[in-house]
Amino acid sequence: MSATSGRPRRRRTLVAALSTLGLAAVLATAATQSADASAPTPPSGWTQVFADDFNGSAGTGVNTTDWLYDTGTSYPGGAANWGTGEVERMTSSTSNVALDGSGNLKITPLRDAAGNWTSGRIETNRTDFQPPAGGKLRVEARIQMPNVTGAAAAGYWPAFWMLGAPYRGNYQNWPSVGELDIMENVNGINKTWATMHCGTASGGPCNETTGLGNSTACPNSTCQSGFHTYTMEWDRSASPEAIRFYVDGVNYQTVTANQVDATTWANATNHGFFIILNVAMGGGFPAAFGGGPTSATESGHPMLVDYVQVLSTGGSGTTPPPSGNRDAYSAIQAESYDSQSGVTTEATSDTGGGQDVGYIANGDWALYKGVNFGSTAAKQFYARVASGAASGVSGLVQVRLDSATSTPIGSFAVGNTGGWQSWTTIPANISSVTGTHDVYLTFSSGQPADFVNVNWFDFGH
Repeated sequence: MSATSGRPRRRRTLVAALSTLGLAAVLATAATQSADASAPTPPSGWTQVFADDFNGSAGTGVNTTDWLYDTGTSYPGGAANWGTGEVERMTSSTSNVALDGSGNLKITPLRDAAGNWTSGRIETNRTDFQPPAGGKLRVEARIQMPNVTGAAAAGYWPAFWMLGAPYRGNYQNWPSVGELDIMENVNGINKTWATMHCGTASGGPCNETTGLGNSTACPNSTCQSGFHTYTMEWDRSASPEAIRFYVDGVNYQTVTANQVDATTWANATNHGFFIILNVAMGGGFPAAFGGGPTSATESGHPMLVDYVQVLSTGGSGTTPPPSGNRDAYSAIQAESYDSQSGVTTEATSDTGGGQDVGYIANGDWALYKGVNFGSTAAKQFYARVASGAASGVSGLVQVRLDSATSTPIGSFAVGNTGGWQSWTTIPANISSVTGTHDVYLTFSSGQPADFVNVNWFDFGH
């Protein structure tokens, strides 16, 4: 099994285009709030599914229930310099990432006496942010970019963005799994960029590594001198499906499903996403606008984040289904996970087509919420699997309930089945189960190599 290389994200100059939609009135109000404003009350019909107002004592770190710190210069096994050529080392130090005591998060790039840069990068623990089927998802943050311009800003690269859940734990499958850049800025320019990345790593349907993007100046005050609200609204009620980007309610970039082929769109959107906040220094994007950092670049200008929130509305249900809405005795498609670690989706040649979950190795897992076993105990587990693992490479497919670390209720071993698309259905006995549970598929192997693909699974009495 092969994967794409790292995740470069360089840009070209983009031409701004302005238009307005109904979101403007809501976000214009948010844009005029004080620096320590709380996330606004959701509009009628919308439900808040995640929020952080960054309230807390000055000098304290973020809430690690909601956020994790990215540290160093790459993901484990991922492309060097975060795949972008940036030069800083990310840390969890409160010198780089801390609350300011006034309701804001500060992410502060710092240069030491030797000229080395450190900064901060955090991402949500949750990887399941996506719209309900037939509904909408809104992801927004109120941010003041680092207040520095001109030569002193060379190399600054603040961003508020999202990556597709299959990237976590894999780190080699960009851009096919999707990237949504809600706000990016470079070198202190009074512009915000919004971009969707998808398809292949060079060229392809999404014009990589540039992506499908646009830029515009911040309304009323510059991006650096004041807070502005940056929003992505993903609309599955529209035909074609649309992803829209806003600053202070002004819609300046929209990407629709009919701009790319159906497989590219599905690979980039048929899963949840996680949110990232960071300030990089240097790399491909700053290089396109004069470069940096240089000796003239000033250390210590933070990006301030007042709040982040995620809202959801509408639809005939959620994707994946809500708690209690999965039938244990009907095929549960493996790619419909609520969250995961280390796996990714890919097209399958199995009967019925669609996608399977692959790139599975020791320690990977996938979560399926709200599986309803009913009142008659399930005693069997069935999974549709394939493997092209090398000789001597095998592992266990395990079923756990309600926690990825609970004792497995059952498992089976699998090795090479004749190829990564040579499918077979394997049964296993499990301990008796009734009621509704969150089901974890966990994967264990004595070798680090990928050992199995999963297309679907279900249970029996």
